[in-house]
Amino acid sequence: MLHDRLLVELTPEEGERRSSGGIVIPATAQVAKRLAWGDVLGVGTNVRNIKVGDRVLFNPDDQLEVEIHGRGRLVMRERDVHAIASERIEHGTGLYL
Repeated sequence: MLHDRLLVELTPEEGERRSSGGIVIPATAQVAKRLAWGDVLGVGTNVRNIKVGDRVLFNPDDQLEVEIHGRGRLVMRERDVHAIASERIEHGTGLYL
C-alpha cells in the first residue's frame, strides 16, 4: 500500500441480530446506513495510527473495492476510519475505541 492507504477485509456480518430489548432483527431488515468493522491487512508508509491486524470502523459505501486472489477487499484512506479497536497497550489502558 502507498502513502496513507489501508487494505481492509470486511468482517462478515452475522445473520440475525438482537436489540438491547431482546427483539430479533432479521438479516433482511432494512436499516439506516450502518458503519462496518473490518480487519486491516496492509498499511501504507504514511499511516500513523493504524497497524496491520487492527479492527477499524468505517463506512463501507464510500470505499473502493478490489479483488485479490478471488476475495473482495477495500482500499481506503486513514482519514476515512471512524474508530480503531486494538489490543495494543503501549500508551493506554488496552482496548480503545
